[in-house]
Amino acid sequence: MSEHVNNLTTLCYIEKDDCYLMLHRIKKKQDVNQDKWIGVGGHFEVGESPEECLLREVKEETGLTLTRWQFRGIVTFTFQAETGLTEAGGRSIQDGIVQADMEYMCLYTADAFTGTLTDCAEGNLEWVKKSEIQSLPIWEGDRIFFYLLETGHPFFSLKLDYVGERLNRAVLDGRDMELFDVRREDGSLTGRTRERTLAHEDGTIHGTSHVWIARRTAGSWEVLLQKRCRNKDSFPGCYDISSAGHIPAGEDYLESALRELYEELGIRASDSMLQYIGMHKAHLQTEFYGRPWNNFEISAVYLYEEPVDIESLCLQQEEIESVTWMELSECLLAIRAGDPAYCIYEDELELVEGYLRRKQNE
Repeated sequence: MSEHVNNLTTLCYIEKDDCYLMLHRIKKKQDVNQDKWIGVGGHFEVGESPEECLLREVKEETGLTLTRWQFRGIVTFTFQAETGLTEAGGRSIQDGIVQADMEYMCLYTADAFTGTLTDCAEGNLEWVKKSEIQSLPIWEGDRIFFYLLETGHPFFSLKLDYVGERLNRAVLDGRDMELFDVRREDGSLTGRTRERTLAHEDGTIHGTSHVWIARRTAGSWEVLLQKRCRNKDSFPGCYDISSAGHIPAGEDYLESALRELYEELGIRASDSMLQYIGMHKAHLQTEFYGRPWNNFEISAVYLYEEPVDIESLCLQQEEIESVTWMELSECLLAIRAGDPAYCIYEDELELVEGYLRRKQNE
């Protein structure tokens, strides 16, 4: 059994009439990309530069000769078997060859070529509208670099860590990107992940944790509202739930709620200090900064009633501009009136109000 020593590859997306030339990998046996749609490219041969590999692979797989191309980024892949393999130190084996557990891929786009498209031995070649790419069965990390290509991101370095087919981590230019667990409508996990920006563009169902801080006053209840920073990617400058946040991939609802409470407000709480109220499902389609925002979240809603002195809170500066106490009924009236200063779901606050009313009557 020989070691697979070449972990250097190229991948190219050839453009024409707002389409990319895609390769549907359905012909090669024991193909790691089986049934996936990808670009064209392959491993470097000895002594080749990235451009020499690019031109040769495109010619071999498509019959086309590129005349204009652009180097868009470096993609670093790491691979880990989903179940522990004992052969070859736990790495996967294909056709008697130990597969590299990482890969460096030079990513290109090209928009000028000569020649006639030919058949490819590894799959079917097809021109696919760019707007339809995300609906194809593609690797989750590919969705990220497609987004970077289509939004004109400058030359980038993207690192993608996989366990089996699950994307476990994504790092863009040295900074971790946010990954969410993809959920079903009942809140259960699918086993897949999606990057935050993509989840908010395509309506991927994901989880959030919401913590309402409330206090009893003379004859009424007050809730603590945070005012979102004006540079937030959604609802900048609006009044929001006391503490709320997305659930990172691999984290659960309660763990996320406790973490967000500390990160946003500086409140260290224990599990017993949060009272679970219920689940809330919300789907909202709108637009921010000229891009679609299609948010579909399933939230665990909690109540926190420990004493809180807002003057002593440690606010997360990049998230929160300020906090204020507001009478719950006054807040509900404003939301029902459609006041744009609030980004709170009416039915969620009604859920909180109902819980507090029942609690008061116990």
